[in-house]
Amino acid sequence: MITFKTIKYKNFLSAGNTWTEIDFQKHTTNLIIGTNGAGKSTMLDALTFVLFNKPFRKINKPQLANTTNERDCLVEIEFSVNSRDYLVRRGIKPNVFDIEVNGNPLHKEADDRANQRILEESILKVNYKSFTQIVILGSSTFVPFMQLTTANRREVIEDLLDIRIFSAMNNLIKERIRVMRDQSKSLDLKKENIKDKIVMQESFISELEERGNVNINANKEKIISLDAEIVSYMEKNSSLEKSILGHSKDQKSVTGAGDKLVKLNNLRGKISQKVGTITKEHKFFTENTVCPTCQQDIEEEFRVNRISDAQNKAKELKKGYEDLEETIKLEQERERQFNLLSKEITKLNNGISQNNTRISGCNRQIRDLESEVQRLTEQVANRNTEHEKLAEFKVTLQDTIENLSDKRMEMSNYDFAYSLLKDDGVKTKIIKKYLPFINQQVNRYLQMMDFYINFNLDGEFNETIKSPIHEDFSYASFSEGEKMRIDLALLFTWREVARVKNSVNTNLLIMDEVFDSSLDGFGTEEFLKIIRYVIKGANIFVISHKSDLHDKFDNVIKFDKVKGFSRMVS
Repeated sequence: MITFKTIKYKNFLSAGNTWTEIDFQKHTTNLIIGTNGAGKSTMLDALTFVLFNKPFRKINKPQLANTTNERDCLVEIEFSVNSRDYLVRRGIKPNVFDIEVNGNPLHKEADDRANQRILEESILKVNYKSFTQIVILGSSTFVPFMQLTTANRREVIEDLLDIRIFSAMNNLIKERIRVMRDQSKSLDLKKENIKDKIVMQESFISELEERGNVNINANKEKIISLDAEIVSYMEKNSSLEKSILGHSKDQKSVTGAGDKLVKLNNLRGKISQKVGTITKEHKFFTENTVCPTCQQDIEEEFRVNRISDAQNKAKELKKGYEDLEETIKLEQERERQFNLLSKEITKLNNGISQNNTRISGCNRQIRDLESEVQRLTEQVANRNTEHEKLAEFKVTLQDTIENLSDKRMEMSNYDFAYSLLKDDGVKTKIIKKYLPFINQQVNRYLQMMDFYINFNLDGEFNETIKSPIHEDFSYASFSEGEKMRIDLALLFTWREVARVKNSVNTNLLIMDEVFDSSLDGFGTEEFLKIIRYVIKGANIFVISHKSDLHDKFDNVIKFDKVKGFSRMVS
C-alpha cells in the first residue's frame, strides 16, 4: 500500500517563495475552499508533477514555475510503501529530480527518464493514467474511465489487477521473437551459403580426381615431345658443327691468299715499272746515236750492248711477269674459295644459333609444364585435404540445420507464449474472472447514491446500461450529474479492487469540484455518507466552491491570494 504523508511546494504556479505544506494523514475528510485563482487545485498539479513529471491540468511544464519569481520552483512529497519511507523532490529552474529511500539518496541513472521508470515501475508500481483513475476525480481536464479509449481502459484495469507484468512479459517475448526471427534469417542465409560451398567443393574434387591425372599425362607427353624436339635440334647442331669443322679445315688451305695477293700486286707494279724503264732505255739507244744532252756521239758498241741488254732484260721481265700473273690468278682463286667458305661457315653458325634459340624455348616450355605437373600432382596428392574440407562443410551444414530447427522450435514455443499473453489470452481470462466483482461493486455504489440502473462492463470494457424498465442506455446519453455518479461509482470500485488485489492501494483520494455543478443536493448527501462511512482507510480531500459544506468535513483548508501569491490561511 502507498501511504501519502505530506506534500509541500513553493514558487509553483501561484504559490510564492514560502513553502505551502499539506498533511495528507492528519484528518480523514478535508474540504479545500477558496475563490477562483486562489490556488485550490494547485495541490493536484503539484502531486502529479512531483510523481509523474506532468501537471494534472493542461499546463505546459515551463509555465509551472511562478511567473513572478521565475526560479526555484520545487515540490517535495513524502510517502511510504510497505516498510520503506520515500521522499521525491522535483524542481524547475534549476531542474531537480531526487529520490530518497529511508533518508538515503537512491542511486541515480544518467538519464532522468530511466529514474522516472524506476519510480513508476519499481516504487509506485502505477502510471499516470491509472493513478488519476484511482486517486483523483477532477472536473476540468480529468478524463473519466468511461471516456478513455479501449486501450487505456484495459491499461487501467491491468494495473488494478496487477497483470501488467503479462504485458511486459509479452513485450519481452515479442522482442525475443523478433531477435530469433532475425537469427533464423541469418541461419537460413548461412545454410544456403554452405550448400553452395559444398556444391563447389564437390565439383572441385570431381575435377581434381577426374581431370587431374589426364592433365598430368598430357603435360608429360608434351614434355617428351619437346625433349625429342630438343634432341633433333642438337643433332642438327652436331651436323652443322661437323660441316663447319670441314669448312674450317678447307679454309686453312687457302688462308693467307689475300696477303699474298697484296704482295704479288705490289711486285706486279714494280715489274711493270721496271719494264717501263727498260722500254724507255731500249727506245733511247735504238733511236739515238748522239747524246741529246751533250751532243756527243754514242759509241756504237756501247749502244748495241745497251740495246742487247735491254732486250734480254725485257725478255726476262716478260717471262717473270707472265709467271707472276699466273700466280696472282691462283691466289685470287684461293681468296675466292676462302670467302665462300667463310660465308658458308657464317650460315652454318646462324643455323646453330637458331637451333639453340629453339632449344631454349623448348626448355622454357618444359619448365612451365613441369611446374604445372608438380602443381597438379600436389593437388591430386592433397585430395584428402579437400575431402576433409568437404566433410567440414557438411558438418557445419548439419549443425546449422539443427540450430535453425532449434531456433524455430524455440520461436514456436515463444509464439505459443505470446498467444497466451496477448490481450485476448490469459489476461482476458483474469479480467473476465474479476468483471462480475467489478460490475457488482459499481452497481452497489450507484444504489448508495440512489441511482438505480444496471451497469455492466464486458470483456472489451464496453458498457451495457439498463434502467428498471429495461431500456438500454449508454454513458453518453446521461446528464452530467448522472455521469458524475457513474464516475464516482467507478472511482470507488477501482479503489476497492486495488484494496482487494493490494496492487495500487493508497490512502489518498482527491475530488475536484464534484459537488459544484454535477451533483444535486440529494446526491451530495448520499455521496458524503459514502466517503465518510463506506470508503475505508482513505484520507479524502474535496475541492469545492460551496460554502455550506464546512460542517460536513473533519478539516477545512482555505486558500487566499495575498499580494499576487496563493497562500493557505487555515
